[in-house]
Amino acid sequence: MRVGINASFVRKPDTGIGQVTLNFLRKVSESSRVEFILYLEEDLPNGINIPKHFRTQVMLPMWKRDDLVRKWWWERCLVPKQAKRDGCDVFISLYQSATVMPKSIRHIMVVHDIIPKLFPEYLNNWRKRLNWKSVERGIRHADKLYAVSSRTEKDLIRHLGISPSSVSVNRIDVDPIFKRTVTPERSAEVMQKYHLSPGYLYFGGGLEWRKNAEGVLRAYRALLDREKSDHLAPATPPLVISGKLLPQLSPLVTDVERMAKELDLMPYVRILDAVPQRDLPALYAGAKIFLYPSRYEGFGLPVLEAMSVGTPVVTSKNSSLPEVGKDAVLYCRPDDVEDIAATIRNALARRELREMLSARGKERSQLFSWNDFSKKLLRAAIGGIDA
Repeated sequence: MRVGINASFVRKPDTGIGQVTLNFLRKVSESSRVEFILYLEEDLPNGINIPKHFRTQVMLPMWKRDDLVRKWWWERCLVPKQAKRDGCDVFISLYQSATVMPKSIRHIMVVHDIIPKLFPEYLNNWRKRLNWKSVERGIRHADKLYAVSSRTEKDLIRHLGISPSSVSVNRIDVDPIFKRTVTPERSAEVMQKYHLSPGYLYFGGGLEWRKNAEGVLRAYRALLDREKSDHLAPATPPLVISGKLLPQLSPLVTDVERMAKELDLMPYVRILDAVPQRDLPALYAGAKIFLYPSRYEGFGLPVLEAMSVGTPVVTSKNSSLPEVGKDAVLYCRPDDVEDIAATIRNALARRELREMLSARGKERSQLFSWNDFSKKLLRAAIGGIDA
């Protein structure tokens, strides 16, 4: 049997889909029952070795710019034709894509979210609208869908009309680096690199509007104002924010530096750029609380990353986030600044609560497994059956 895999995001290992791709490939490399073909836009990065029963198929469109046009062209036009030429029996797409396979190739697709369908403001130009229309078509034509959460499964059924029999839940995990103990030496190295001291509040995971950096900044302002009005000694820890302003997401991103200046927060807020994944475990570990009051998530990988490290989490009780956190995190209403602030204040005031959340988070994080995720996909691919 010959199985094709869309491994395009292996070139972007610090993204969520990049993590899914890398960790799935690590697991399937242990199987030698079939021949795997990895479909790529660029050669594999240095340091990634593949077994003998793997081969790569690198296809770069004439449109070389790494943008939505190239992505659409690669997924929609190049991949299906090449997979047919290569004689693939099955094809696995590790994210929702515009790929529609010939009827001779069984197509299995992982869907992380359908955010453009739920938030049309993301489709603010013709290229985005064309791409999403093609992605919806790709989702509808796949033979089997795996949603990374029950929330995404429900969204597929409700908003795209997918038959419940065509979609199952298959939850992802975090990269193994988040499940290793952060040594004191590594912690000190990262703290020095970013000029931080342990004990801060941390917000990370992206600066898109729906991630709610604005709510975090306004809640933080409310915490400081409460101290001042009650004539309390300053006790609120500094706030650290990481993330990169991506121009392609404009205007749906929060300019955190501008907002921090408007709220007179610059003396209390440390704004980092995008942080390499290798630094994230220590950055989480150095935080007293991780803040993630997102308005919507298809899964919520940053919450699971923080839980795996043992950092207490404040997040939203909406979308997929309660599936990830259960009773191991604290919940707030993402559009209620006072509720976000009150939830943070509660966690800051109670050390025993933070210790309990840390222990519960680590324990719950063990329930997520790349082995389970990969076995489901492989069982469906190799056996041709639902898993």
